[in-house]
Amino acid sequence: MDILRSLIDLIMKDIVGQPALLVGLIAAAGLILQRKSFATILAGGVKTTVGYLMIVGGAGMVVGVLAATLSPLIQEAFGLVAPAAELGGMGLPNFLANWGGYATVAVALGFAINLTLARITPFKYIYLTGHLMIFFAENTFMAILVGWPTISPGLLILITGVICGVYWTLQPAYMMKLMKGVTGTDDLAYGHTSSFNCWLAAKLGRFVGKPEDSAEDIELPESLEFFKDTTVSLGVVLGLLTVIVALVAGATASGELSGGRNYIIWALVQGLTFGAGIAVMLYGVRMIIGELVPAFRGIAKSLVPGAKPALDCPIVFPYAPTAVLLGFVGAFVAFLVCMFAFGALGWGVIIPPMIMLFFPGGAGGVFGNSTGGWKGALLGGAICGVLLAFGQLIVGNALMPTVPYYASLDDPDVHITNWIFIQISKLIGS
Repeated sequence: MDILRSLIDLIMKDIVGQPALLVGLIAAAGLILQRKSFATILAGGVKTTVGYLMIVGGAGMVVGVLAATLSPLIQEAFGLVAPAAELGGMGLPNFLANWGGYATVAVALGFAINLTLARITPFKYIYLTGHLMIFFAENTFMAILVGWPTISPGLLILITGVICGVYWTLQPAYMMKLMKGVTGTDDLAYGHTSSFNCWLAAKLGRFVGKPEDSAEDIELPESLEFFKDTTVSLGVVLGLLTVIVALVAGATASGELSGGRNYIIWALVQGLTFGAGIAVMLYGVRMIIGELVPAFRGIAKSLVPGAKPALDCPIVFPYAPTAVLLGFVGAFVAFLVCMFAFGALGWGVIIPPMIMLFFPGGAGGVFGNSTGGWKGALLGGAICGVLLAFGQLIVGNALMPTVPYYASLDDPDVHITNWIFIQISKLIGS
């Protein structure tokens, strides 16, 4: 049993848990099945891996600005203190120590179910967003344990594995038509736990605007044409936003975060770093699309006929980069409105989850833009912000017996599924 678990840990943590290596191996396998030359196989696998690492590296720069700079500045500027719920429950270290290994086994079972369903059903989608696979399984564990703390590990693994496998198959499926509206092709699927806010964005975007008024075609005065460059627009907007928040937070708090440097210059550089991260990430996305899609045809032809890769949310960013910015702005503003409203009503304290506001919010902007133009992009982001606000408040309290802290890290899909699984587990567990 120990040998089997070690093997599963190796596969799921060191391969599936390393998405760059996973997609590189899958690209190489696809080229092998097409009987390409060794040089072509090696180049395809390496370039796909490097492309994914560029996405991870660029995302790391973005996350660094959002999590280590903008988020603490906002908390200081608005006098926010993280809610006690974040410190409640069994705590994340204890959860991972007691249940983390079992969750990894559930991921292995779920991935096998996903591959099987892709083979035997019309839903030909293989979920490749590795880090979210583990995260989703852990969240499902946490939710079920709330109402059913006496469940056996074996049964919990089985239930979670089935849930994961079905979700990883059906989530890209119901998004496929809308995804094609964004990319213009059915070669790529959307595999991310922000699918619900993106689906709402595309469905509701048409009621506020029209696709002909795309965010990418906004007419600007000649003096503002530089905003048409995504790197420049994101760097300038985030730079100004960070400077403004730093000024509101005050010289003392901002100075501590800046390490004693001039905090205004430091804040501006952080915004430009954000823009640089986006540029790296978009280049990596283009490289993956160029390498993985042709390689995947070998898998689709030989192993899972018609198979399509379901990939992380930045896969849609190059198709409407201006809409990404509008989506983030819409998500951020909507969340702040909810934050102040919740406080005024005495409902509780929520903290802006900057990473989730940018990535799912930006993706919501892209899908909203596809049906409603720039107005749809703003609406798509706002939908994400509202869902994240209510999800953090409601699910954070509901997860109190296990790890309520995770509610501040979850995307809309996970908030919804967590709440459902908590209610079901309470009925069964009681």
